[in-house]
Amino acid sequence: MELLDAIRRRKTTNGPFLPDPVSEEHQRVLLEAAGRAPSQLNSQPWRFVVIESRDTIDQIARISGESMTEAMSNGTFFERYKPYFRFSQAEMDEKRNGMLFDKLPAALRPFTSQVFTKRGQTLMNTFGVPKTLGAENRRLVAGSPLLLGVMLDRSEYRPGQLSSFYSVFSMGAAMENIWLTTVELGMGIQFISFPMEVPGRWDEIVRLLHVPDDLELMAVYRLGYLPPEQRRPAIDWSSSQRRLASQYVFRESCETPQQGWDAPLA
Repeated sequence: MELLDAIRRRKTTNGPFLPDPVSEEHQRVLLEAAGRAPSQLNSQPWRFVVIESRDTIDQIARISGESMTEAMSNGTFFERYKPYFRFSQAEMDEKRNGMLFDKLPAALRPFTSQVFTKRGQTLMNTFGVPKTLGAENRRLVAGSPLLLGVMLDRSEYRPGQLSSFYSVFSMGAAMENIWLTTVELGMGIQFISFPMEVPGRWDEIVRLLHVPDDLELMAVYRLGYLPPEQRRPAIDWSSSQRRLASQYVFRESCETPQQGWDAPLA
């Protein structure tokens, strides 16, 4: 597979994976790709924990699902991320970023314009949206054959110092290598983010994985092989739209947007 093709096909997997275990060969390929990422002074600050234990995956799934329900029922999730949510194709075409909620239960569709109001939050709670999403999230994580914890060496990751920026930048490069490699291997990947949204829940995962004091757990991802046809969750979104080059590229100075690049390459 050509690299540019993998970059264009890269996406986040919102749906379920096949139950098949991820082969050890593919695990090694993914982690070798991560280890080939660039890092400041070749510091290689990343560390990874590969998780296949069914009990551990189930516990992380429970924490994730409960966190999602809590964050969505108390309104903190919508308040924090509402600038990124789109509820019509016209809005998505105009903004060219964010997430288009194009799959909602029929009972909720008439109220999409009110989703960020107090009444909207009440309606969502009445219809059990946070519980529905939390239960779906728990099933998705629990159904993943492989989880991957990503950590940084605290001797490099020192918030407030320049080394912290370098180490986070390097971790991002390592994860992008993994993400692109999943495309070639017929796999999918998704960030398990909700335990970070609720105070105290991320610490539960840190303890569960026995992360030592000299490492900082930065993220957990779920991975697996993709089924031929993706089943979409009850409430789902798409995020394939991308900004035009003239909206994020400048020529010579930030006063001059790039012209002539908005048409897609052949």
